[in-house]
Amino acid sequence: MGRVAAPHGVRGAIKVSPLSEDPAALLGFSQWWMRRHEQDVWVPHRIVESRMQSRAIVAALEGVTTRDDAGRLRGASVGIPRESLPAPGDHEYYRSDLVGMQVMNRSGDVLGTVLDFVDSGAHPIVRVAARDGRERLIPWVAQYVDGVDVDGRRIDVDWPADY
Repeated sequence: MGRVAAPHGVRGAIKVSPLSEDPAALLGFSQWWMRRHEQDVWVPHRIVESRMQSRAIVAALEGVTTRDDAGRLRGASVGIPRESLPAPGDHEYYRSDLVGMQVMNRSGDVLGTVLDFVDSGAHPIVRVAARDGRERLIPWVAQYVDGVDVDGRRIDVDWPADY
């Protein structure tokens, strides 16, 4: 749902770049889970205070009291347990639910599987890993995404196999 961008101030606050459609979505939670990029473990952190500042969230975490403490969290992923999140609406998906889905084009070619998403500013881009090791970047917009079959674990796209 976000990524720690940098320390904020000298008292251990962090600046978080939100990755959800609603940038303020993390503000409603009293605990965030964080995973440093070099680790595979998610660690809970109690939120002492959080607020929006421009397009980022500034948060104070329990036990993080210095700029150096906050600096060690730089680059960490910020998440919320799935069971704590509201159910997505019609034609809405959590990105984490799409990871691992097969991507197929209109010609029936399997383009690969979803690795993750990249935020480009204008719209998200889905990273698709092909069996041959190549990677495709497909804009996540209605023009190219025809549909998502959650039960079938498949995403249909209007995207050429040779692009």
